[in-house]
Amino acid sequence: MIDYLIIGSGLAGIAFAEKALENNKSIYVIDANLQNSSRIAGGLYNPVILKRFSSVWQANEQLVLLDEFYDKIEKKLNCQFNFRIPILRKFYSIEEQNNWFIASDKKDLAPYLSTKLISKKIAGIDSPHDYGEVNHTGYVDVALLIEKYKEFLVINNQYLEEGFDYSLVIPREDCIEYKNIKAKHIIFAEGFGMHSNPYFNHLPLDGTKGELFVIKAPLLDLNVIVNTSVFILPLGNHMFKVGATYNWQDKTNTPTEEGKQELIDRIKEILNCDFEIVSHFAGVRPTVKDRKPIIGTHQEYNRIHLLNGLGTRGVMIAPDMAKALFENIEFNTPLDKVIDIKRFDKK
Repeated sequence: MIDYLIIGSGLAGIAFAEKALENNKSIYVIDANLQNSSRIAGGLYNPVILKRFSSVWQANEQLVLLDEFYDKIEKKLNCQFNFRIPILRKFYSIEEQNNWFIASDKKDLAPYLSTKLISKKIAGIDSPHDYGEVNHTGYVDVALLIEKYKEFLVINNQYLEEGFDYSLVIPREDCIEYKNIKAKHIIFAEGFGMHSNPYFNHLPLDGTKGELFVIKAPLLDLNVIVNTSVFILPLGNHMFKVGATYNWQDKTNTPTEEGKQELIDRIKEILNCDFEIVSHFAGVRPTVKDRKPIIGTHQEYNRIHLLNGLGTRGVMIAPDMAKALFENIEFNTPLDKVIDIKRFDKK
């Protein structure tokens, strides 16, 4: 018998697998590779919601865990995934500058918003009103992480690539049976695929589609992330990742003309140089209306668990949420009420 059968190998699944292995637990991962929001993610982490100038929920704790988690996994897989680079917010007016300074006086934002404006000119971008710099930021190459982690699991005979048949799950008192596998616990970390899961599809997971580009812009001289209405992230060799759109109606992974046009318009607002679209991709983020993850144990079956709803900040919150669920299962450590699936129980 294994300790954990994990369904899904995106950020949530990887974070939980790592937490289990770190605690000498045995795991097995099944993934059909149908959900690609993790694989196509921008991968940015940023402790500040720049649209509203508010700090991300539990930003400080999450940043500490983020550094520990990615440092450890880089050493283990002998590959760099975490790139610590500044995010610059481009200002469009003096008023935006003033709002930045007001926000930087707030206690929870002061550690993250630099009060020294960046006036350096970046070739390819007009910036008459300068930039503000956010501290403790960067990005994770999520696609590479997923690829390398899958290789690691395959080498250790801990991975199966196939669709999951929910009808074959047999909950027993002392274990979960699935085909020829017996596990003490099953963790569902399938992202937007949760809608097909009969154990949890009553929960209000409301996917948000995002579309991104990779562009080539030889005249854009950028070695930091610029964030305005979209982010522009340097990949090297004059290539940049640009995103992302937010669409609450369309739940497909197919890139659209509307998304393409929106991204082109946004890029033209920022860049004053030519660019070429190299690739265009899309995915559905697993989001929840209250913007918090949905984590916990099934009401009826105490060996069936959920790790989902990481939304637009999966890179930053996955290690923290995996730790919370693992400690809840193993040590009965209570989950924070704001992430616990019990908040959706019928009263």
